[in-house]
Amino acid sequence: MPDRAPQPVDRQLPTDEARDLISLVRDIAQREIAPKAAEEEDAGHFPREVLTLLSESGLLGLPYDSEYGGGDQPYEVYLQVLEELAAARLTVGLGVSVHTLACHALANYGTKEQQVEHLPDMLGGGLLGAYCLSEPSSGSDAASLRTKAVRDGDSWVITGTKAWITHGGVADFYTVLARTGGEGARGITAFLVPGDAEGLSAAVPEKKMGMKGSPTAQVHFDGVRIPDDRCIGDEGQGFAIALSALDSGRLGIAACAIGVAQAALDEAVAYATGRQQFGRPIADFQGLRFMLADMATQIEAGRALYLAAARLRDAGRPFAKQAAMAKLHCTDTAMKVTTDAVQVLGGYGYTADFPAERYMREAKVLQIVEGTNQIQRMVIARHLAGPESR
Repeated sequence: MPDRAPQPVDRQLPTDEARDLISLVRDIAQREIAPKAAEEEDAGHFPREVLTLLSESGLLGLPYDSEYGGGDQPYEVYLQVLEELAAARLTVGLGVSVHTLACHALANYGTKEQQVEHLPDMLGGGLLGAYCLSEPSSGSDAASLRTKAVRDGDSWVITGTKAWITHGGVADFYTVLARTGGEGARGITAFLVPGDAEGLSAAVPEKKMGMKGSPTAQVHFDGVRIPDDRCIGDEGQGFAIALSALDSGRLGIAACAIGVAQAALDEAVAYATGRQQFGRPIADFQGLRFMLADMATQIEAGRALYLAAARLRDAGRPFAKQAAMAKLHCTDTAMKVTTDAVQVLGGYGYTADFPAERYMREAKVLQIVEGTNQIQRMVIARHLAGPESR
């Protein structure tokens, strides 16, 4: 079967700097990430060394201010970097997205003193972050979280358990949403908790159907004491901060989804043009040609949707509805495209000898994380028709 190399995505980038950035990312992806992806995912290896390399290369703080070690890149560019990384290995692309999410609160709501003290190490100093919102009993209903933070003099004491935490147990810092007041959204505050804080521990990582190299674990806070200067924003502002972060984070998930879908399409095209049946490549048969055409069209539509939302964000305009649409469409597309890729490969698609089955398993989680696609539909509908009647 001939080896047909995929063609790089033809990207519309705003600057020469952005084009150079994408070239750098592609080089790292081809040399350091993609060749080891299948083996390391199968072994459950977390690629901390790759994330360290990305930090050293200035790729862990792209959308943030260069004053603090960020890259000063618009979301339009940052998301295309995520897509390239996720196409090489979702564990890496999603890892960068989650780290960016974990930096959001401090970068956008922290005081100048907090930013000067912490952001340089978070954005370019090799540290890795995690985002702690979900709990065992509060996932989609995030405003019902129970983890508590109680003031004790000039400190806060945090007690509770967070669930489904990407980088749980390996992160250097955690952005934690905890209850400091009454019930509901207004009683929640954000905190920056160091990963080595006394009383902080992680459970054994979850056993998952995909993304086995990315640790997902419960994180326990057993009387974790942190100083008041690690409280981010105003007391009671935490839920608004969380929602703001998730709007941007959903765009990250959308970009990662398109990356996985693009990788699956590339694999399907390579296989279909190389596999011979009935004396000719199976790509000659109209049934498969139409499948490939539909896959490519869905990917292009998803890419255009997430970039349109990113450009709204970059322009300072409201983008929550478009972010929800992008997350919904792109992750559903990833699931459909990866499923079709397995079908194109036939029996080989169901084996671990080819990456199609891994892409399919990985795509599923993207319909769930950072707000299930059912929640995205609720968000979109509220923008269209207003809140639900009670």
